[in-house]
Amino acid sequence: MTPYPNLISESLLINETVALLRSFGGKASAVSVVDFVMKIRKPDRNLARLLAADMIAGDPRLRIDGDMVELCDDEFEGRELMETEFVVFDLETTGAKAPPCRITEIGAYRVKDGKVQEEFQTLVNPETPIPPFITSLTGISDEMVRHAPLFADVAYDFLDFIGDSILVAHNSGFDMRFLNHEISRIFGKYKLRNPCLCTVQLSRKLLPDILNHKLKTVAEHYEIELVNHHRASADAYATAHIFVNLLTKLNENGVNDLAAIRGLGSRKHRYVR
Repeated sequence: MTPYPNLISESLLINETVALLRSFGGKASAVSVVDFVMKIRKPDRNLARLLAADMIAGDPRLRIDGDMVELCDDEFEGRELMETEFVVFDLETTGAKAPPCRITEIGAYRVKDGKVQEEFQTLVNPETPIPPFITSLTGISDEMVRHAPLFADVAYDFLDFIGDSILVAHNSGFDMRFLNHEISRIFGKYKLRNPCLCTVQLSRKLLPDILNHKLKTVAEHYEIELVNHHRASADAYATAHIFVNLLTKLNENGVNDLAAIRGLGSRKHRYVR
């Protein structure tokens, strides 16, 4: 069973099942799934159904209907953006790559009805020394995080805060890699189910004429005050207000749901992760 409602399995068997079903238009017989994924050739139909059901149990993307294994409709894709709840977040870390680097701070804001609302913020003990360069950049020192909670201590609270929201981050690939790495340390081969919008990519598409698309530059474009840059809460707060402006611009351009945002992208520029 999935250890938490908004986590999905990263197991090889599940990933191969999802890929197979997508190649078959969204569904395939349990016999085909067990044959292809589990390498059990020509299994008995009843055995195949039992094996497939056990394998996909608890994964919200998959279901058994009779003798067929099916991909469920993605509940995120059709959501109207202006009516959707988002969680805009930022992480501070001990370095650029996860692993071996770890999270030192989480900052997040809920965005709903075009307004920046509830906040989540905490320092995190990374269980590893913070390099001097990172301390000079973020202001977060070993002493500051010495008695801070471990990620494992705040994971459930943060997952509850996220819920089934669509996530948003500035350079989302970086933040999602770190977040999913920390989740895998606790839950094993699981990652967040929530899609994540990238305000770097969205601002490149919607604001092509500004100097660059760094957080500070985009914030200045929208006259959003960015204080304590490179602290998670401050950066998340600025990103949340940037996103509210980008959301309005998307709506003005007739982009009204997540599927439409995906349609803006390409292999090189991914707006949703």
